[in-house]
Amino acid sequence: MTITVLNRVKELRGVRDWTQQQLADAVGVSRQSINSIERDRYVPSLVLALSFARVFDCPVDQIFTLEGKK
Repeated sequence: MTITVLNRVKELRGVRDWTQQQLADAVGVSRQSINSIERDRYVPSLVLALSFARVFDCPVDQIFTLEGKK
């Protein structure tokens, strides 16, 4: 079984009308990192996931979810 991490970062960023750079500045990473996360090319560390939760003011599992594929 393959496990993938899905995320709602782009959606939540859009709700706040933030640019990728604004979100990057808020969580302390580069704009390129935000782009990679939104395109599912990079799974953030636990520390970064918790930073997203703090910035978006919601639980981590409302931002990131696991999906299993057989």
